Amino acid sequence: MKYAQEIASMNRWRAPLVALFVATVLPSVAWAQTVIQSITSSQQAGSETIRIELNEPLINAPRGFVLQTPARIALDLLGVVSGTVRPSQEVNLGNLRSLALAQAGDRTRLVLNLRQATQYRTEQQGKVLLVILEPVPVAAALATAPSEPVHFSESQNNQPERIRDIDFRRGRDGAGRVVVDLPSTQVGVDIKQQGQNLVIEFLRSNVPESLVRRLDVTDFGTPVHSISTTQNGDRVRMVVEPRGSWEHSAYQTDNQFVLEVRPQKVDPQKLTQGPGFTGDKLSLNFQSIEVRSLLQVIADFTNFNIVTSDSVTGNVTLRLKDVPWDQALDIIMQAKSLGVKKAGNVLWIAPKDELAAKEKQELEARKQIADLEPLRTQSFQLNYTKAEEVVKSLTGQQQGSAGTGQGGNVTRILSQRGSAAYESRTNQLFVSDLPSKLEEVAQMIAKIDVPVRQVMIEARIVEAEDSFGRTLGVKLGATDLRGINGGVPGWGGNNTRIALGGNYSSIGDTTLQQATGSIYANSQFVNLPANTSSLGGATAATFALSLFGASSNRFLNLELSALEAEGKGKLVSSPRVVTADQVKALIEQGTELPYQTGGNQQTAPSIAFRKATLKLEVTPQITPEGNIIMDVDVNKDSVGQQTLAGFAINTKHVKTQVLVENGGTVVIGGIFETTETESVNKVPVLGDIPFLGVLFRNKTRVANKTELLVFLTPKVITDRNTALGR
Repeated sequence: MKYAQEIASMNRWRAPLVALFVATVLPSVAWAQTVIQSITSSQQAGSETIRIELNEPLINAPRGFVLQTPARIALDLLGVVSGTVRPSQEVNLGNLRSLALAQAGDRTRLVLNLRQATQYRTEQQGKVLLVILEPVPVAAALATAPSEPVHFSESQNNQPERIRDIDFRRGRDGAGRVVVDLPSTQVGVDIKQQGQNLVIEFLRSNVPESLVRRLDVTDFGTPVHSISTTQNGDRVRMVVEPRGSWEHSAYQTDNQFVLEVRPQKVDPQKLTQGPGFTGDKLSLNFQSIEVRSLLQVIADFTNFNIVTSDSVTGNVTLRLKDVPWDQALDIIMQAKSLGVKKAGNVLWIAPKDELAAKEKQELEARKQIADLEPLRTQSFQLNYTKAEEVVKSLTGQQQGSAGTGQGGNVTRILSQRGSAAYESRTNQLFVSDLPSKLEEVAQMIAKIDVPVRQVMIEARIVEAEDSFGRTLGVKLGATDLRGINGGVPGWGGNNTRIALGGNYSSIGDTTLQQATGSIYANSQFVNLPANTSSLGGATAATFALSLFGASSNRFLNLELSALEAEGKGKLVSSPRVVTADQVKALIEQGTELPYQTGGNQQTAPSIAFRKATLKLEVTPQITPEGNIIMDVDVNKDSVGQQTLAGFAINTKHVKTQVLVENGGTVVIGGIFETTETESVNKVPVLGDIPFLGVLFRNKTRVANKTELLVFLTPKVITDRNTALGR
């Protein structure tokens, strides 16, 4: 105690040296001299001031943080005891509701309970510490006036300093991070929202010409669309343009300032909106604070116990404003290359190398125990899964191999000392391994040895055909029987005459150059009847007209033929198949056609078969939501025309993957084919005469339409009657 009094007397003329010595060597002895004598509060110009009177001036500046929900400010007074001051006081002055004091070891925490969250500043005037609360803006004024700038940090530099670099990165959960390398921690920063944009101003600073630009960062897939940087007087102005629903936070570690814009996800059950970090928000502003002390502040704010390794050292300058506490802890971890390991409500913080080494030691110790631990054998009765397949999975064998030996490139589940065997008659599995591995095997079997759900797939294959055809033809002819009946055939003078006929033989008959009997058959000089070959070979209707003179034995004959055919057909096939989940099923029906293959002068040809079948091949997969994913392969083949090599096969094939709800129907494929033909046969020149040209030509028009539709209806089978289709 005497030694402490001597140090206190030296403090009057060597304050910096004694403060450092007291803070590091004898904190409990020196700090015990500072006592809170009284606490009063007053209000001026819309702000509240808390006046704390001490018996001695503070050696260390108070450290504190701001809590948004509930609205609080916490200040830690190091080396101060509360004395006789009441631990809690009701104030009800402006924004200040009440205050409370709590002493823990060598420090006293002052907690200010507020009506609305706000910022604060502290001033030390001798033995008096003033805590001044910033005024809370009126909500109505905020609704009409532009947002006031948030003074993220005050400017402490006298001369302008140059910003080193500006970068953009994509953070976790799609957040956009604007990273600015500042020349020092003295540069002040203002942040405000202007419309839908964020405006950041770096006070008393300038920017190189290479950084005065507009960055389009749309391709990063974050809420940030662009970043524009300009020089505005003695300030560097940065405009960040976000899109959609978003929220932002800012923090500074040493010389690096980071603005993070995150996509906002509205969840009324969460205290803080947004992905990733969900802790209560706080604000911190420390200049060159020890990392261990900063972690202690985080521990006091949360319900976690923080154990810090002795190797955690160093200082950090940190400025956080309205940041979740878990994000603040993550920022500290990244800034100092620290790692954290959680065990219940205890957080162990140490350098990453130390954590990795510790974990490596634990793993090596476990491996040594596993090499020495005695094995145990356990049997498992399998009901739905084949024991042979389970053995292959446990021992890492390739599918299709036999026995229980190790091999293949499949991951081995058992330990290196473990083994497994099976008995196919009773479908039992015998495993010999470490007790911990046996527990893993039991858990795995409990998950895989379950009845497999089945799916019934009903397909309807509809092949519709619609055909239409029209044809029109004519036969025109003339005969002259005067020569046969004793007269003079033909027309013209007495010595030179002209005779008409359908062909050369008809003229010979008419002029008595050859025997008669085929005059009528040969009298047609236009023979273009209706062509019905493309209409299924149907017989066309005919109409005949004859113009003749009875006394002159001359005839003019005309026959018209016409046919209009229309046909509609529909072929429906309905295959149905039942299969297990993720097991391929195949159903097929049709004809196999023989054809000859090979064969030469030395060997006889062989007979092979090709299929013309209706085939449905499907592999269903039941999703967790109860829907069904199907890999479908449908073939609809039919016998085509005959060739020298055999019959041709008309093939229609659909292969796809679809997602269908249970009991729903989907059309997975459609082949639509349209064929239209029009043909005209005519006598040259005469067939082109208007109106009369129809007597010298025939015309055929055919239109065929075919369509193939495949309807699939999958159903998850829940009982036996469904599987039987009852």
